[in-house]
Order: sequence, then structure tokens, then C-alpha cells
Amino acid sequence: MINFFEVKETNDMIQKENLDVRTITLGLSLLDCIDSDLSKLTAKIYDKICTRAQRLVSVGKEIERELGIPIVNKRISLTPISLIGSSAAKSPEDFCQIALSMDKAAKSVGVNFIGGFTALASKGTARADQLLMESIPMSMSETDRVCASAVLGSTRTGINMDAVRFMGQIIKETAEKTREQDSLGCAKLVVLCNAPDDNPFMAGAFHGVTESDAVINVGVSGPGVVKTAISKVRGESFEILCETIKRTAFKVTRVGQLVANKAAAMLGVPFGIVDLSLAPTPAIGDSVAEILKEIGVEEVGAPGTTAALALLNDQVKKGGVMASSYVGGLSGAFIPVSEDQGMIDSVEAGALTIEKLEAMTCVCSVGLDMIAIPGDTPESSISGIIADEMAIGMVNQKTTAVRIIPVIGKGVGESVEFGGLLGHAPIMKVNPFSCSAFTKRNGRIPAPIHSFKN
Repeated sequence: MINFFEVKETNDMIQKENLDVRTITLGLSLLDCIDSDLSKLTAKIYDKICTRAQRLVSVGKEIERELGIPIVNKRISLTPISLIGSSAAKSPEDFCQIALSMDKAAKSVGVNFIGGFTALASKGTARADQLLMESIPMSMSETDRVCASAVLGSTRTGINMDAVRFMGQIIKETAEKTREQDSLGCAKLVVLCNAPDDNPFMAGAFHGVTESDAVINVGVSGPGVVKTAISKVRGESFEILCETIKRTAFKVTRVGQLVANKAAAMLGVPFGIVDLSLAPTPAIGDSVAEILKEIGVEEVGAPGTTAALALLNDQVKKGGVMASSYVGGLSGAFIPVSEDQGMIDSVEAGALTIEKLEAMTCVCSVGLDMIAIPGDTPESSISGIIADEMAIGMVNQKTTAVRIIPVIGKGVGESVEFGGLLGHAPIMKVNPFSCSAFTKRNGRIPAPIHSFKN
């Protein structure tokens, strides 16, 4: 039985501790839209999105009113467009036309982001993947709600270093194309290793080819809830600390499970997964960095930070998997810089560097996320940063990603304002020494020995 205390506790989580459902993401298969005629393809894509997602936003708002739980974002993820457009798209401009159709549909149904403008190049780069990647600067500059991604490696395939090198160039070109918006296009672009097929979070969401025709995936978030809970056991043993995080993660995930089941029933599509990630926002009190400080480090980046993050991530997963039969996506703690005021404070205090963030990504959910760097950073250095992060994912059999923003015209000591959930960020220093001789090598880095599981 649910008692009064539990009702009040959940209400306090929502009203005082920033508990929310960060996103309801409708995954849609576009395999039945494939056509060799580009105009027919874009029309089919637009029509399918508008037909299948027309009630997504209204259902989300109805659930908010009924349950009193904030649902911050309503989003759509699509089958990787490099697959869908491979027959019709013969140039980067053709892929840009598909992106424009996606953007138009997203605005029509009212979602804030639409993902799946994706290239799958973890082992080799097919012609369609190459054309899509070439189209990204143009597509990101001409759309508002489309998110792009490229899968460049996996534990099973190794790292496609040709694609890594090329994406370093594409990221710089995207920054240049959107320089009037402080290179905002790069905030909608991410590269991944071991990308999951059911991730509801942007910018890396896409609808995997093994998924149903349509599916509802939900991402929950509650950094403020976790911080409040562990502040009540300050100075206690690690055992009590871990138990507190697990119990809190269980409660947060149950909220996500409730919303996911209700949304799936109302929309008439299967429930997919709950992603139980702790995803921060720029709002005060909604910070993963503040959790790490509450655990015991003075500033994020201090000695012990990686261990504290590992503890947090593991206990969140352990608590969450007890609350839902289907946990997926990324699930853990996100450490974006621009979207977390505590992370921003640590960077500005000189405690947190890109190198320390890279170490932290070995034990958290994703990778180097929403990091602003000087606009004159060489393409080879960006490719080197990507390669480092892909290597962490490949060797540790986990998802890693890079969403990095070379802000054209700005350097270390300055900051950039993106607004909304994307927040603001100080420009972080990049190691000045070159890796160009390394990134110029052709081919791919082989899969690690422990990838051979058959």
C-alpha cells in the first residue's frame, strides 16, 4: 500500500528537488518510407512523422496534468537516415533536403528535437554515410530541431579512424557555418562509440533497425532528488551512502516507469525502455556536480572525483534496474559542462580540465559532453579527442560520446551562451601539442582482444 508519507515524499521531489521526466521520445521506423525518388522519400518521411507523432505532445501534456509530474521534452527518434536515404540521396544537398523535411515535421507536431540524422560508420564508411556526414554542416545550419550523430566505433569492430579524422573536419565546418549563433550547430551534433539503439536523449538518439515500428522510450532525471537524499546521511559510511542512492534511484525510476506505461497506452505503441540517467540542467539544484560535492569532494576535478562518480553511477544503475523490467538507453550520470551549473563553477575555479573530464568518462554514462573549446583548435586535435573517447568506450565495452563545440572567434577566458537546457559554458583549454601524425594514418584501430566472444 502507498502511505501518506510516500505521497508527500514524491510531491516534495517534484516541487522542491527538480524531479522530472526529462523526455518522452517516440521512436519511429522509416524502413517503409524508403524510395529511390528523393521528393517521394521526403514526402513519406514528413507524412509518417506527422501521422504517428501528431498526439505525442498533447499526450505528454495530459499526463503532466493528470499525474502532476513535469515532462520537460517531447522528442522523436528515427531510423538512421544514412540507411533510409541511401537509394534516393546522391549528394550532400540531397541529404540536407531530408533534414529539412525532418525539421518541418518536428515543428508541425511540436517536438523540441528530432534525432536520427545518423551515419553508421563504426567499421567502414559506406557511400551514403559519407554523403550524410558531408551534409551535416549545411543541415545543422539550415534546421532548428534536427540532431545529427555518427557512430564511429564499437567494441566489436574497433574504431574507424578515417571517419574520426573526417568528423574532426565536419565539426569545425559546422562551427563555421553557425558562427553567428556561437557555433550552436555543434551542440546538435554528437559522435559515438557503442551507440545504443534505444537512447531517448539527444543529440545521439536514433531508432535502431531491430526495434518495433514505433516505441516509447522515457528518460527520467533527478540530480536534485539524489543530492537532497545523500545530504541527510552526510558523514555516514559508504554502505549507508550507497543504500541511500540506490533507494532514491529506485523511486525516481518508478516515476519514469509510470509515465512510460501511461504514454505507451495512450499512444497505442509499445513501451520500450526507461533510461534512468541523472541528466542535469543549468537550474540551481539540478546538478550532478553538486552530488559529487555532497559525496565529499571540494570541487569536481579534485582527487577522488572519479571514484565518487563511479560510486554514484553504479548505485544509480543498481537502484534503477529493480524499478523497471526494461532499463536501457544510457542510464547513469551525465556530466555535460554547459548544462550543469556545478560543472561550470568547477571549470571556472580551475579544478576541472578536459583531461580530468576524460578520466571521469571511464566510469559515467556517456562522454565529453557540451564542452566549448577555442574556435582555432585544429581539426586534428578535435579528431584526437574523439579518438581518445572512442578508445575508452571500445576497451571498456561502454557507450562513449563526444559533443564538443569549437566556438569560432572565442578563446580561453571567454564564455558562450546557448540558452535553455543547453546552458552556457566557459571556453576550456585544449592541450596545444599536435596529434596530426597519428590522426593522418589511414584505416581503423582493431577491436580489442576481449571483443571475441563467440
